[in-house]
Amino acid sequence: MTIRKSMLQCSALALSLLAANVMAAVSADQVAKLGTTLTPLGGEKAGNADGTIPAWDGGLKPGAAPVTPNGFLGNPYASEKPLFTITAQNLDQYKSKLSEGQLAMFKRYPETYVMPVYTTHRSASVPENINQAAKISAQKTTLMEGGNGLKDFTDSRYYAFPVPQNGLEVVWNHITRYRGGNLRRTIVQATPQTNGAYTLVNFEDEVSFPTGMSGLAPEKAANALLFFKQRVTAPARLAGNVLLVHDSLDQVAEPRMAWIYNAGQRRVRRAPQVSYDGPGTASDGLRTSDNFDMYNGAPDRYDWKLIGKKEMYIPYNNFQMGLPTVKYSDILKAGHTNQQLARYELHRVWEVEATLKSGERNIYAKRRFFVDEDSWQIAVSEHYDGRGQLWRIGQAMLAQHYEAQAPSYAFEALYDIISGRYLAIGMNNEEKHAFEFGIKTSAADYTPSALRSAGVR
Repeated sequence: MTIRKSMLQCSALALSLLAANVMAAVSADQVAKLGTTLTPLGGEKAGNADGTIPAWDGGLKPGAAPVTPNGFLGNPYASEKPLFTITAQNLDQYKSKLSEGQLAMFKRYPETYVMPVYTTHRSASVPENINQAAKISAQKTTLMEGGNGLKDFTDSRYYAFPVPQNGLEVVWNHITRYRGGNLRRTIVQATPQTNGAYTLVNFEDEVSFPTGMSGLAPEKAANALLFFKQRVTAPARLAGNVLLVHDSLDQVAEPRMAWIYNAGQRRVRRAPQVSYDGPGTASDGLRTSDNFDMYNGAPDRYDWKLIGKKEMYIPYNNFQMGLPTVKYSDILKAGHTNQQLARYELHRVWEVEATLKSGERNIYAKRRFFVDEDSWQIAVSEHYDGRGQLWRIGQAMLAQHYEAQAPSYAFEALYDIISGRYLAIGMNNEEKHAFEFGIKTSAADYTPSALRSAGVR
């Protein structure tokens, strides 16, 4: 009886400590490090011991390179050449700074998959008011019980946990990162066959935030994270279909709400499948809803573990990939995108592991995310099936949008190493316009009744 009582006391203590870890507030001393020994967003300000990662000096500023009249960025590092290129033949020299998924890509495509590694530039930066918002978050924001929502976040709205205490807080930083405010972009998606043949799907995306919208009721704004609208503009068989998503701060208490307007049927329907592992739009089964933007949505189906921080070669400063002189046919190749155009750098990343909870359902039983310390953007992801087999590897081709001071990426890709196919989304090289930042929106633009007019072909 005494032994049983002791075990129960130990279990209660363990649960108490776990709860404390989830709900713990950051100390004043930790907050004081933001902008001093840490960057304003929480990265280590100093470089590494051997100088291969420099100190952060404020990131890229507007005017870092010429910008075209329709908003396409120039490459501030166009004159640089690779320091070296990682190949399947010299892989052993560099494997300590690569992830399991990256190593698997070399194994799957030994003749064509390479990683050109360049000088590291810590280019990430955001406007000063966003830095201040992150500091407010550090002082006030905590995880709700269970970790699946945010408390006291409405005063800041960006970077919920710049001094993270656990893996779930790191993931929330990715979800709440600054994207340049209200944003519209015209992009394409491709799902190449194993021989490289592909058909483009064209989208017009919009994202709006509660602080940048007019007409949003206070009670709605209190738990609103963002509003997202995606219209398909080509091919003709899909053109006019529109997706609308309302994401909340507490997606368990108030789950994601989504609607789809089907242009062929001229009907608006609720779309509960647009969450978790529901199929991604026009993705040919190659991504889930929560694969979009590397990871999005409610985190409640997983247990999250912070593995730690490490140095790793990740896609970074991929301005070359976004130039309007680069065609989609230059990027999209059989098996994977054109790695000769890619740029990798050595950066510090947070490594987080997600394990599917007992009794929950998702096609991915385990996931790993490698999150850039300066931007809180997931740079590389790994997704494992129910057998524990590595299935899909994601990578975001990070590229700071220096004119808007917004961390961004040229596109994101998700590689299925079992089937040999992949999905790439976010390219806009051949479109008429690049990103439009600071667009004016109202709550009326993001209602189900507004979908019909948005879907006019």
